[in-house]
Amino acid sequence: MDGPVGGSRASGGNGMVSNQANDTTTVAADDPKQNLNQVINSVQKTLGLLHQLYLTVSSFNAASQLPLLQRLNSLVSELDNMVKLSEKCNIQVPMEVLNLIDDGKNPDEFTRDVINSCIAKNQVTKGKTDAFKSLRKHLLDELEQTFPDEVDAYREIRANSAAEAKRLAQSQSMLPNGDVKVKSEL
Repeated sequence: MDGPVGGSRASGGNGMVSNQANDTTTVAADDPKQNLNQVINSVQKTLGLLHQLYLTVSSFNAASQLPLLQRLNSLVSELDNMVKLSEKCNIQVPMEVLNLIDDGKNPDEFTRDVINSCIAKNQVTKGKTDAFKSLRKHLLDELEQTFPDEVDAYREIRANSAAEAKRLAQSQSMLPNGDVKVKSEL
């Protein structure tokens, strides 16, 4: 039977698992995805060891003391390996998610709540933006009735300023070959 990280394991008839190669820490990759996969594999292996330990304890007798000790040692060894692997991972989990898991709830609730909160804040912001646009339009209409020449001059200045800002933005994003630079989303 192959191990989850590439080491081979031999399984005896009594359900014992002996590690032939436990070399997950020597695969030193700086790739965060690889590091995460190693931690996931270690968690899965730990769950398997816990299941084996449960089976050994539930049917414990004097003859199963040595297998119990070996499985406990394997579990401790794998937990130590998991800690070493997890130090390479920089994953930040919000405390709210951990609290939901502790409360026995689905962590997807947190994601749903965050998205709903963002949608609500977006709607409030859009409402404020629309209100300011409406106020600006109303003020310009009132000013145009009172000061038509000044409003025309203002609109001309705004149009020239916008055109200049657009030209400046395009010139800063132009490459020597005529292509346009695309800003990367971070």
